[in-house]
Amino acid sequence: MTQTIPKSIQRLIDQLNQLPGIGPKTASRLAFYLVRNQNTDIEELGEAFQNLREDLVYCSQCHNIADKDPCAVCADKSRDDSLVCVVEEPLDVIALERAGYRGKYHVLGGRIAPLDGIGPKDLNIKSLLRRLETNKEIKELILATNVNVEGEATAAYLMKVLKPFDIKVTRIARGLPVGGDLEYADELTLSRALEGRGLMMSK
Repeated sequence: MTQTIPKSIQRLIDQLNQLPGIGPKTASRLAFYLVRNQNTDIEELGEAFQNLREDLVYCSQCHNIADKDPCAVCADKSRDDSLVCVVEEPLDVIALERAGYRGKYHVLGGRIAPLDGIGPKDLNIKSLLRRLETNKEIKELILATNVNVEGEATAAYLMKVLKPFDIKVTRIARGLPVGGDLEYADELTLSRALEGRGLMMSK
C-alpha cells in the first residue's frame, strides 16, 4: 500500500494515539490541525512537552506532582495538618481542590490491580505509614480512592494496614450524584446511597 501520509505526520499521529482518550481519528485530526493552523507555535508546544519531564518533581511528602519540593499544598501553613486525604492520582487532588478541601494529601500513585500486575508494593503505602509514625499531628485519614473494584480493594487493604495506628479512618461517601434520578440508578449505587445516608432529624 502506498504511503499517503508523510512520515513525520504519521509519527505524530502514532504518538498522540498513545495518549489516554485519544483514538486514531482524534489523533489524526489533532496532527493535521497542527500542520494546517499557522497560528499554533509548534516550537512552543514542543518545548512545553519537553519541560514536562525537566521542570516537574514529585513532592517528597505527599507524592503529588509539583514545580518544587515540597509542593504548594504541603508548604501551605494555612492548611489543616490534622487531615490527610489519600487519593490514587494527582488528578484526584485537582478535583478535591475544586471541591474546597483544605487538608493535606497523600497520593498513592495508582491503585491495587492484580490483573495489571500492580500490588501494594508498587504504591506509596510505605511512605504513608512512615508519615503516620513521624507526624503525630495527623488525626484523620480520608480514603478517597475511586469507587470501583480496584479502588475498593485498595481502600480495604489500607484499612487493614492502618489498624495498628491510633487514628480515625473515614471513606468518602458513595451514592447518588446531585441531580440524579432514582429510576436511572443501578442497584449498587442505590445500596451505597442507603448505607451512606445521613441524619436529617431525630426525635
